[in-house]
Formats: sequence, structure tokens, C-alpha cells
Amino acid sequence: MKRTIVTGILCVFTAVVLGACAAAPAPPASTAVPAFTLAPTAVPLPPAEPSPTASLVPTVPPTAQPAGAEIQVYFTDRNRFNAGTLPFEVAVPRTAPAGAVLPEAVLAEFFKGPTEAEQAQGLEALTSGFTGYSSLKVQGGVAHVYLVGPCASNGASYNVASLIVKNLRQFPQIQYVKIYDADGVTGEPEGATTSIPPCLEP
Repeated sequence: MKRTIVTGILCVFTAVVLGACAAAPAPPASTAVPAFTLAPTAVPLPPAEPSPTASLVPTVPPTAQPAGAEIQVYFTDRNRFNAGTLPFEVAVPRTAPAGAVLPEAVLAEFFKGPTEAEQAQGLEALTSGFTGYSSLKVQGGVAHVYLVGPCASNGASYNVASLIVKNLRQFPQIQYVKIYDADGVTGEPEGATTSIPPCLEP
């Protein structure tokens, strides 16, 4: 009987323990926390220190300007003039300096005169005593040429005026030419006409 009592007590204890285990709540399942990967932050680099030899590098000079345009300069052909064969003027090529105003370059080359080889062919610069020009202005199709030096045409009807007009009228923007002597005098200073100073009148 004693064994029966002990067995009953064990059964009751076992039942209580099992009931407690069944009644205990299961521990909550662990929630997985998503892992966040942080992108590395770009850290700006400090500016590079200039090389101590950078200032020693020579600066490359700008490209040289291209050569100037070819121009035509008219001189008197003495052979044609003596024979009375028109036209008396013959054009020879020259190269204007880069950036030059072409009508001015033509006048400058005219007063320089022909080369020795051109002179040997009978070319000459008939200047009627003038030695050059001081200024050239083109306004409204009229070129105003101011000459320097003494006027000495000696009454010739063919003189420096014919050559200056021939040289300047090769340019489309020039229709008329007014030539002034060293005193700034010309026959008709106003209007769209060609005029020459009184000293060049025949």
C-alpha cells in the first residue's frame, strides 16, 4: 500500500510539471533585423600642390599670323609710254604685311618704286616730285590721299595722279580719288568726284 501511495504521488507531480510546461508560453521567435550597408562617403581630396618647377616651363608663344595678301602695284611702263601704247601702266605683284590695309599697302609699295629687275624692264614710279603720302581716308566710296613733298609735274598731263587713281581704283570700295598736295589742297574737295591739286593740272 505504501508503494501505491508513493506511485500516486509521483504521478501527480509528473502531471503538474507537464501541465506547467504546456502552459508556459514559447519564447518569441527572434525577429531578423535587416542589415544596412552604408556606402562609403566620398571624401574630397585636397588640391594638388603646384609643382615647384611649373613656373619654369616656358610659355609657348601664340601662332604667328599668316602672311599678308598679294596685291598689285601699277608702275609706268616707259616703253609703252614712249610708243603711245595704252595702257601705260603695268601691274606687278607684291605681298602686303599681315594685317595691313590693302589700299595703304599699295600706295606704300608704289612710292618705294620698282625693283632693279623691274626697272631693267622699263618700269618706273612717276611721282611728279612727291615723295610719299601722309594719310589715306576712304569715305562713301571716295579715297582722300594726302601727299607729301614738293609738287613738280612740269605741266605734264600724265603724272602721279594717273598712277594713284589707277592703283586705288582696283579696290571695289573706291570709286573716286581726291588727291591733295602737301598743303592739303585739291581741286574739288567736296562731292563724289575725282580731283587733283592745282599743281598737277596741265
